[in-house]
Amino acid sequence: MLKRFANRSPLRLAAAALMLSGGLVAFASSSFAADNLRVGKAVPEAFSFVPLDVGMRKGFFQKYGLEIESIAFAGDAKIQQAMAGDSIDLALGSGPGMAFIMKGSPVKAIAAMAGPPLLLTLIVLPDGPKTVADLKGKRVSVSTAGSLTAWLVSETSNQQGWGYDGIIVTPMGATPPQIAALVRKEIDGMVTDIATALTLEKEGKARILVRFGQLVKDFHIHVIFATDKAIASRPADLSNFVKGWLETIAFMRKNKAETVKIAAEVMQKDEEIAGRTYDELMPMFSDDGKFNAKAMAVLAKSYVDLKILNEEPDPKKLFTEQFLPK
Repeated sequence: MLKRFANRSPLRLAAAALMLSGGLVAFASSSFAADNLRVGKAVPEAFSFVPLDVGMRKGFFQKYGLEIESIAFAGDAKIQQAMAGDSIDLALGSGPGMAFIMKGSPVKAIAAMAGPPLLLTLIVLPDGPKTVADLKGKRVSVSTAGSLTAWLVSETSNQQGWGYDGIIVTPMGATPPQIAALVRKEIDGMVTDIATALTLEKEGKARILVRFGQLVKDFHIHVIFATDKAIASRPADLSNFVKGWLETIAFMRKNKAETVKIAAEVMQKDEEIAGRTYDELMPMFSDDGKFNAKAMAVLAKSYVDLKILNEEPDPKKLFTEQFLPK
């Protein structure tokens, strides 16, 4: 080797050295390139999933060598299909979505995102029912039958001593048709997210009657899912994602103004509504990602109440805490 280089001119040696150093730089760059993770949101604009946007913009995931590709879907069913089809690696979904695991969905919950269902409210017209007791026999719209929103209405009825059908649950799909039906008084109330409720209340079109987080204390409204494939092949990346997520939550708690600015853009709401939503929902986020046994028991029961499953599953089959910080 030395003999070969000894016969070359200094200029050629310099060129060779430059090429070698360039190759090393390229190798080093590729070695430390961020790992891409495809992360799905159950819906695009909900404040519940704003931490993903905050974490991406503030570099908390990049800190752990991750490049996030955020993909929005239209509900839990769609996001579960995407994971089954290997279109995403991780998903930000609902606690009730864990029932899909018992139906063969190749996923597992790896972190508890949020506890009580503070996101969801039951609204009525300004001159509508005055108390929860006034809802007996009334029609309340929800997104779809068998959904979390439907269960919350039925659970409210049950807690009032009326059984699960004391309030008439009326599935109506998207939010705009529900609002229109409420205004026409075809329904007596509707379930919607807190940001929409606050907006309608601000406009004088509706009034918040029930905050479901006050009725259902033990719950996991949102969890982080990972595909079985990602769990088996990318454990370090999953652990790093959870670290980045939890650091994002800590940042959001300490930096309201900056968080609200990002949230207003993602939610497509003004900063006043985004700020009020922040105040309402930040308490629900988990600081450690751990699953609560009482919350899991309530979820297991809800799967039977919603007729998603015939019997309550063993909660331990639905999640793992192996990716949480030790």
